[in-house]
Amino acid sequence: MSDQHQPPQHQDKQPGDEYAMRPEPEYIRESYRGADKLLDKVAIITGGDSGIGRSVAVHYAREGADSVIVHLKETKDAEETKRLVEAEGRRCLVLKGDVAAPAFCREIVKRTLDHFGKINIVINNAAEQYDWDDITEIPDDQLLRTFQTNIFSHFYLTKSALPHLSEGDTIIATSSINAFKGNDTLIDYTATKGAIQGLVRSLAMSLMDRGIRVNSVAPGPVWTPLIPASFEDEKVASFGGQVPMKRAGQPSEMGPAYVYLASEESSYMSGQTLHLNGGVILNT
Repeated sequence: MSDQHQPPQHQDKQPGDEYAMRPEPEYIRESYRGADKLLDKVAIITGGDSGIGRSVAVHYAREGADSVIVHLKETKDAEETKRLVEAEGRRCLVLKGDVAAPAFCREIVKRTLDHFGKINIVINNAAEQYDWDDITEIPDDQLLRTFQTNIFSHFYLTKSALPHLSEGDTIIATSSINAFKGNDTLIDYTATKGAIQGLVRSLAMSLMDRGIRVNSVAPGPVWTPLIPASFEDEKVASFGGQVPMKRAGQPSEMGPAYVYLASEESSYMSGQTLHLNGGVILNT
């Protein structure tokens, strides 16, 4: 892909609507060919209605997996993702609720088991972020909310799903480039992504003997609904220009990494992070 930028735009609510973005993100490339890498697996994907979550659901469907996509309130996006999964010949259960609530995370697991009878892959992907120039400006309730959504939900869902996972099953977290380099205006968001890295490494160690692998993907700037929902118009227009490739990534460039981490092709990998960030070199 060549250098590209998006027009100025802003959405007034988190986590944003994909159908309202211009241009809409690319969720899978026409050239992507499935090879049954995840045949008959069942995946839970939080934040599965749009952005990276939608990309993962459609890639998984093309690889033969069924998905449970969990979303907060973006019903139109969620229904479109369900349609896309079913168009690939796979099943999709849509669950609406707040992953910041432990009771709802338990409900996700119960309803997945009731519907599909098993769980093989847990994708902790849901997140929210807020742009602040000064840590003293961050409201206490927003700080708590960011941690509840971005990291507490990983604990809640993993705790609920773990008794139903077996050898060969996988847990995958969406981290961020910001966990490794910091971000001067996404302070609380970046702190949660750093916590995700600690959780992934610790959980990988604790589950090693059970044969359950835990890894993460750390995207750089990616064109998802969270971007126009987080930043003002002009910041959106220049989004992605700071990385060596001088553009934002597309969700379609993230999805295959989640396929790899969920498949047996990555069987010798746990506690690790894939960095899909437009060429940024990090000291990890």
